[in-house]
Amino acid sequence: MEIVTVEIVNPKAKRLLKDLADMNLITVGKSISPKVEFKKLLSSLRSKSETAPSLEMITREVELVRASRYANKKK
Repeated sequence: MEIVTVEIVNPKAKRLLKDLADMNLITVGKSISPKVEFKKLLSSLRSKSETAPSLEMITREVELVRASRYANKKK
């Protein structure tokens, strides 16, 4: 199975997709924006953790990773 994201420009295309779904050739579903998916993932991970990292801890880690990447590119 292959998943393809389609942006519908013309309303007639939506009707065609519905007809294909009615013939059981495809399934049509709404996708969730990547931001919403990421927020759900974070909430899930944080709910399983006893202590969530503070914003300062996250910022510090991001700064370290960015500094190491920048240092590698300079070489």
